[in-house]
Amino acid sequence: MDGTLVDTEPYWMRAEHELVESFGGVWTHADAMLLVGSGLLGSAAILQNRGVNLAAAAIVEVLTTRVQEQLGSAGIPWRPGAHELLTELHGAGMPMALVTMSEHRMARQIADLVGFDAFATIVSGDMVQQSKPHPEAYLTAAGILGVDPRHSVAIEDSLPGVAAAVASGAVVVAVPHMVPLEESEHYTLVQSLTGSSLATLTKLYLNRRSSPSTRTVTHTEDATRA
Repeated sequence: MDGTLVDTEPYWMRAEHELVESFGGVWTHADAMLLVGSGLLGSAAILQNRGVNLAAAAIVEVLTTRVQEQLGSAGIPWRPGAHELLTELHGAGMPMALVTMSEHRMARQIADLVGFDAFATIVSGDMVQQSKPHPEAYLTAAGILGVDPRHSVAIEDSLPGVAAAVASGAVVVAVPHMVPLEESEHYTLVQSLTGSSLATLTKLYLNRRSSPSTRTVTHTEDATRA
């Protein structure tokens, strides 16, 4: 979600900066980049190490509330092509799940601002035990939808998110944003969702499923804001 469908990473970075500074610390852009794609509780632990004297759950609460405030005042900064793709897939009756490591209340806020009922279900970071890169969130979403994850397409923007989606068995489209992603036989790398459609995703899915490297995927063990 964050960085894949909507460009909320600057909102998160601002919230982190404000929180660390409020405790007398220093938070740089490089520091913030380390948290891109990380789970909120993991991010909270890093902020605690930088002097934020709050419990992890309280840090998550403060950050989420601040990001939601920015969404409320500035609106949703859609990633290029994301809203158009959602609109087409919804119109075609494709069941979609929003899988994110953000809190459910924030995911719900963004889903409500799409303009139509895009998602059949939302699986958020506070609904699962294991964060990305563990595939639990994707497997949970597939279970709710009643589909085999191997028969689905996942779109991600960060390394932990891509790893989680790949581990679930889904065909994965990687759209890098804040952090570069390299070419890999395990996913398809595209630079933007602009021009993406049901037809292009279907073709990509069929091509990946016919590739020997994607015929068998084993689940790996190991949350992101995406």
